[in-house]
Amino acid sequence: MNVAAPVFAAFALVLAGPVPGVLARSTWPLRAPRAALVLWQAIMIAAVLSAFGSGLAIASELLVPGPDGRPTTSPTREISALGLPLWILYVAVFAATVLVGARLSVASLRVAVRTRRRRARHRMLVDLLDCPDSPGRTGAALRTADLRVLDHVEPIAYCLPGRRSRVVLSAGTFANLDDDEIRAILLHERSHLRARHDLVLEAFTAVHVAFPRFVRSRSALGAVELLVELLADDHAVRTTGPRPLARALVACAGSSAPAGALGIGGKSTLLRVQRLADPLAQSRVTLAAYTTAFAIVVVPTVAVALPWLVELHRLLRG
Repeated sequence: MNVAAPVFAAFALVLAGPVPGVLARSTWPLRAPRAALVLWQAIMIAAVLSAFGSGLAIASELLVPGPDGRPTTSPTREISALGLPLWILYVAVFAATVLVGARLSVASLRVAVRTRRRRARHRMLVDLLDCPDSPGRTGAALRTADLRVLDHVEPIAYCLPGRRSRVVLSAGTFANLDDDEIRAILLHERSHLRARHDLVLEAFTAVHVAFPRFVRSRSALGAVELLVELLADDHAVRTTGPRPLARALVACAGSSAPAGALGIGGKSTLLRVQRLADPLAQSRVTLAAYTTAFAIVVVPTVAVALPWLVELHRLLRG
């Protein structure tokens, strides 16, 4: 059982820092964004579980046997059995784990509440500012209940996820783009809504906030944001082809989405247009990514957590 805590701790530190940095610099996710996103999620889950696993393993070390053979939480007995320096180290690590758990819970709640409040306010605004008779808003695809058009000359396109989702375009979008390009935008934004990419981003945002700055990787959240855009691009391309979407991306490159929304433009536009112009063939990295994701979550659990749980069960029954 003494091995479990450092193994869990080392695994959590590696998954929270160096691994995301290496993965974010890789180019293969451009060829397999879905597999890459699954791998990122596996890394996040494994890092969180490993951090908690380390704290629980430390906590089990503090349960020293009492006179009757059953575990006790008496500090004096723990210090007598472990020694003061080791006891202080165990308590400090366990306290840090509890702190990370508390930070993760608070961060998840704050991100969820803040994001939904922003979306609710912005949804109310776009409902009020909607121009139902905007020029170019014709056709069955553009007369949907979730579409809102703003009277703005610049091309703008984004979506507001949630139970009352909205797709927001500007009058400038209709003035500068043709029907196929607008269709590509709608497919892109509705792919975000249908796949609930916003929930994926919320989870990574919460973990990013919860982990200490000297541990977490700055590149993880940005890489996941790019991947969800690539997935939405791929969905649109399957229907319209790459050219309409590429033109729409260029037209909306200067636009930005409000907080809590998912926009088609942004700083990744150039990379996404280059990807559409020169499609990258799928390769064996897809299978390798799924296999690695499975191994990252399952192998440490079976190799480390299971023996520890068996030993803890034996201790509690003793």
